[in-house]
Amino acid sequence: QVHLVESGGGLVQPGGSLRLSCAASGSIFSINDMGWYRQAPGKERELVASITSGGSTNSADSVKGRFTISRDNAKNTVYLQMNNLKPEDTAVYYCYARIRYHYWGQGIQVTVSS
Repeated sequence: QVHLVESGGGLVQPGGSLRLSCAASGSIFSINDMGWYRQAPGKERELVASITSGGSTNSADSVKGRFTISRDNAKNTVYLQMNNLKPEDTAVYYCYARIRYHYWGQGIQVTVSS
């Protein structure tokens, strides 16, 4: 029983920034890795970025140099700082956390439009 809640989404203009947060609660002793997926209408879900318990990160080529993933282990929270947003970043963003099993957030909308 682990519950993930995303926050920080919304509507921004191209070139703007948002920071997504995802806080995990429940039966948690430690989190192995966390990250973010996104899914746009008519497209397949794609992995945006991930971060391991040791702090190693990985990100999709499409967001490299613009998005930064980080985590606060004391708060069981993962963040996604999104800069220089583009219309193609518009999607529902889902966070995940791997403890013993994979857990998923409900998703949060990010819309980039002028």
